[in-house]
Amino acid sequence: MARIHDLRMIGRIAQLYFIEKETQSAISRRLNISQATISRLLKRAQEEDIVRITINAPRGTFLDLESAIRDRYGLADVIVAEAGEPSEESVLTAIGAATAHFLETSLQEGEVIGLSSWSASLLRVVDSLHPPKTSASRVIQLLGGTGNPSVEKHATHLTLRMAQITGARPQLLAAPGLTRSPEARAVLMEDAFVRETLTQFSDVTLALVGIGALEPSQMLSDSGNRLTPQELRELGEAGAIGDMGLRFFDRTGRQVRSSCDDRIIGIDLPQMATIPRSVGVAGGLRKVEAIRAAMLGGFITHLVTDNHTAQALASS
Repeated sequence: MARIHDLRMIGRIAQLYFIEKETQSAISRRLNISQATISRLLKRAQEEDIVRITINAPRGTFLDLESAIRDRYGLADVIVAEAGEPSEESVLTAIGAATAHFLETSLQEGEVIGLSSWSASLLRVVDSLHPPKTSASRVIQLLGGTGNPSVEKHATHLTLRMAQITGARPQLLAAPGLTRSPEARAVLMEDAFVRETLTQFSDVTLALVGIGALEPSQMLSDSGNRLTPQELRELGEAGAIGDMGLRFFDRTGRQVRSSCDDRIIGIDLPQMATIPRSVGVAGGLRKVEAIRAAMLGGFITHLVTDNHTAQALASS
């Protein structure tokens, strides 16, 4: 009989706390039971299935999907934005707005933000961003931002606009992301301004990075920072399925090294993996394998994506 009396007490405490909205300290005084015991019995109420907590996700949110991806890939957080359809325009609009809100609400005072260049997703972020309550310290370009002059303005705009909105100082990487030869890279790496930016990569506390499929985006192709068809073919044969900042990896998240690495001016994946908060901003069904691999490789701690992509990531 003792058990039934215990369960009755647990039920009464749960009723007072969850239904009548009394505080634990008030219940303690009412029942003359210590607050530590009240807390323990409330936990037991769930273990005994006396209390069941149900969350009714608001329309347009995907809490179960977020939880499934977060637990499966060991991420700190996942944000799934609603895209009305899986088209590129709908996806970019959705993840851009969701990432902007994430930044507005979680930016820490004095944060050092790192941005990958040539990302249509990140351009949508800065277009949606409102000034946060706190100010960042610096915004650092993580991949060389020079290239085709007609497109280069997008990479520069991305860094300068992010710095302006967050009250930070911009730090541009005044070099192409992909040089014509290893020798050209070696010369640029001796430039004092380039070296200054590269040494600041270790200061980054929050990185916003795009994730690309093996086939480059239109923006990257137009920038002049794209690999040759032969180089892409060689990477594909080596198992590469995606990239972050022109650093490629296979479907297991293992980095795929190639001769192209000797021409890149930008952050490498091992250093990316050390950033406290590295947020992958990517969506679209053609990127599912690449996004999955980036998570498996431990290159990102957070993911912002759309509901169509999230469904594929959770179910595959």
